[in-house]
Amino acid sequence: MSDLYQNFQKFFELVVADTAELLEHVYRIRYQVLCVEQRLPGFDPVLCPDQMERDGYDSHSSHVLLRYRPTGEFIGTVRLILPDSSKPEKPLPVELYGQLDPELCDIKALPRQQTAEISRFLVVSRFDRRQGDRRKQVEETEGEKRGVQPEREQRGTQQDRRSSDRRSSLSIGLVLMAGVMRMSVKYNIRHWLSVADPALNKLMGFYGLNFNPIGPPVNYHGIRRPYYVKVEDALEKMYNEHRDAWEVVTDCGEYNLAHTN
Repeated sequence: MSDLYQNFQKFFELVVADTAELLEHVYRIRYQVLCVEQRLPGFDPVLCPDQMERDGYDSHSSHVLLRYRPTGEFIGTVRLILPDSSKPEKPLPVELYGQLDPELCDIKALPRQQTAEISRFLVVSRFDRRQGDRRKQVEETEGEKRGVQPEREQRGTQQDRRSSDRRSSLSIGLVLMAGVMRMSVKYNIRHWLSVADPALNKLMGFYGLNFNPIGPPVNYHGIRRPYYVKVEDALEKMYNEHRDAWEVVTDCGEYNLAHTN
């Protein structure tokens, strides 16, 4: 098992929010991140007098909480918006706001019951270094391609910093995707959609988990872009090129669509 997977097991726990009490934790984290910290525009705390952020998709979504083992606190959450059984043709947010290019992805041709949207991908501020890390990772990767050694790799503390980074935003993003994977196996979801920050998608691409753009950037709670990926294709790429990340996302193969009907 890789160091990345062992750190995932040591520091983090995924909890499916399948009770009213756990869902309250989900909605309170969302309120904290979106309404109090205002990390994305367009979320007014006045509209959430009970300090819980919810919307019309939650009733047909599956939710996961991320617990930080050293303290036992919940520090993040993600949801998978599933098909609405009561309204099978109800559009997903990506269909409403994504300005999709049908030549890049014809959503209507996807099997509706096996398609879901990743949403509310959130981590509380003190654990989320993604804004800085996104920029640094892009700069360092481009530098490495040019044969330029990143400055931090020239310092004696480089190994310590890399070990710390494995517990920060990069692995947290992978852990949240591990939660998405568990929900996808449970509901036999084989197609992922999202409306995401392009920088986050590029950052996740360093682990082989970048999605394919299917439309131009749009102003939807900030500049975001619609994305799509076939789950099995993403897993195959990770397995072949980023095995340590694949171990985290699939829990060493425990959650793998290849094992489902």
